[in-house]
Amino acid sequence: MVAILEAPALGDTDTTSTEIDFAHDPDALEHAFRTHGTSIHSFCARAVGPDRAADVTQEVFLTAWRRRDRFDPAKGTLIGWLMGIAKHKVLDSHRSAARSRALEEKVAGVVELRPEGPGVDALADRMLVEEALGDLSDRARKAVELAFWSDLTHVEISEICEVPLGTVKSDIRRALGRLRRHLAGRETADV
Repeated sequence: MVAILEAPALGDTDTTSTEIDFAHDPDALEHAFRTHGTSIHSFCARAVGPDRAADVTQEVFLTAWRRRDRFDPAKGTLIGWLMGIAKHKVLDSHRSAARSRALEEKVAGVVELRPEGPGVDALADRMLVEEALGDLSDRARKAVELAFWSDLTHVEISEICEVPLGTVKSDIRRALGRLRRHLAGRETADV
């Protein structure tokens, strides 16, 4: 799948118009792929391996297009919705591979069930959080990282960043709201 290799780096394009027009504009799928194809393919490659990643990525965008009427920008971002679809497609791929292995083993006289892609949800969430953090201002990102990764209080963050306490609290509150919205779409992807 050559188009995946040609997709731009994360954050290179504006997704707002795509999110609004996705259900109505035939060109929106191409724009969504160019904007989010690299993220979705990267997730798929990490979750199912590079050999199956292109096929799973294609299934994600095919499903998104077929169910585009279900996307609601008021419920979450397009990347969140696409990542939710990707999680389902990755699990489908793991189940399919497990069925194939089970059939091969049954034919060989040995039946062994294997788990379905552990950590798929965590991987998708981690990638969405990383992308969402990248969309924050430097000051807000630093405040969130200090609060949640370094486990510092707002007062400590205020002192370290040399920013008023109220500004730190506001930055963190707004940042968490943006993160929540960014992650919200993954739960609305019903596949």
